[in-house]
Amino acid sequence: MKVLVIGGGGREHAIVRKLANDASHSGRELELFAAPGNPGIAELAQCVRIGAEDVEALLDFAKREAIDLTVVGPEAPLALGIVDRFEEAGLRIFGPHKAAAAIEASKSFARAEAEAAGVPSPKYRVFEVYEEALAYLREQHGPWVIKADGLAAGKGVTVTDDLAAAEAALRLAMADKVFGEAGNRVVIEEYLEGEEISVLALVDGSGFQLFPAIEDHKQVNDGDKGSNTGGMGTFAPVGVATDEVMAKVRDEVFGRMAKRFKEIGITYRGVLFAGLMVVDGQPYLIEFNARFGDPETQVGLELLESDLLAALEAVVADRVAEFPLRFARDAAVCVVLTAQGYPDAYRKGDGIEGIAQVRDAYVLQAGTATDAKGRVVTNGGRVLGVVARGGTLDEARALAYHAVDQVQFVGKHFRTDIGARRKGEG
Repeated sequence: MKVLVIGGGGREHAIVRKLANDASHSGRELELFAAPGNPGIAELAQCVRIGAEDVEALLDFAKREAIDLTVVGPEAPLALGIVDRFEEAGLRIFGPHKAAAAIEASKSFARAEAEAAGVPSPKYRVFEVYEEALAYLREQHGPWVIKADGLAAGKGVTVTDDLAAAEAALRLAMADKVFGEAGNRVVIEEYLEGEEISVLALVDGSGFQLFPAIEDHKQVNDGDKGSNTGGMGTFAPVGVATDEVMAKVRDEVFGRMAKRFKEIGITYRGVLFAGLMVVDGQPYLIEFNARFGDPETQVGLELLESDLLAALEAVVADRVAEFPLRFARDAAVCVVLTAQGYPDAYRKGDGIEGIAQVRDAYVLQAGTATDAKGRVVTNGGRVLGVVARGGTLDEARALAYHAVDQVQFVGKHFRTDIGARRKGEG
């Protein structure tokens, strides 16, 4: 069977690794391709030089190679309608259609539909005129949450208790157009104080299946200090995600949205990711994403005991509700190693050493490339993800950080407290 994974980051490396390992254990013959992939993925799959957003080139490749299933990693090709194009050509592909992917591509759409569905959410206002948004912002008490409506490569959200910083974020999005059309509309939301968790679900016309809750660390420095990033590390299990909280997540978030999708004529197939803030035992929706999260996927797939390919095929066939999705009861941690300067301007081209020496953990490549000498070098802000698993979070953390110490590159930065923040325990 031929499988194409679209994307070239840590999430896609995790997907390819899980597919390859499952095939090895089951004895299934599996030919893996990745577009564009990265040096780590290239050890497991054939990488092809096609960008993740080049929908027509990807379609031509899938036809030419007779790909049996395509798995979409990033959000941008989903928003461009890659699933619609592949299905029109008679090809099987995992991911939501363009209309469904709007749940991530437009924050105002997501807020409106969540509100219509009755999903617990913070109060919000949507603005298309900069002066009106600025006036409203100045009337509110901080902290402030400002979100560019469209896709902004993970950089369109500002959370701050500094009014000047909030005004600057609004100006950059709406007046200076630093995010292009994504900032033509902004959403200003009520700030909620609680513990944020991520819950992924496999969703199709038959229903949905939840992953365990995972917690991300978004600020660049220890103690949740510094700029927001795409994610500095993740862990599971999460203490605040009690059985009672997860029952509310299932019923009040995913259950209500599944019903709402049907009401508006959308059959959602793929991953639906909910970023949630748990306040006094009540989960509130912060955001929806239309794909596997990054770096949540790295932890989620480490704990997934079921065959990933079989799960993806169940979604494509609208039978995920009956699929036996099983997870280990262990703990898992992913520590992200970033380039010096991230999330702002960062270094590139520095050699990476020590990956092959890692034991009792493993390294997923994200922002990497191969230089003229054949060395693996840094080539992105989030460079690597170190993943470890243990019977407890402390065991998983110890294994992960031991591996972190073995991997070296100039300017390596990481948080030392991934998995140490456990406000929901005890």
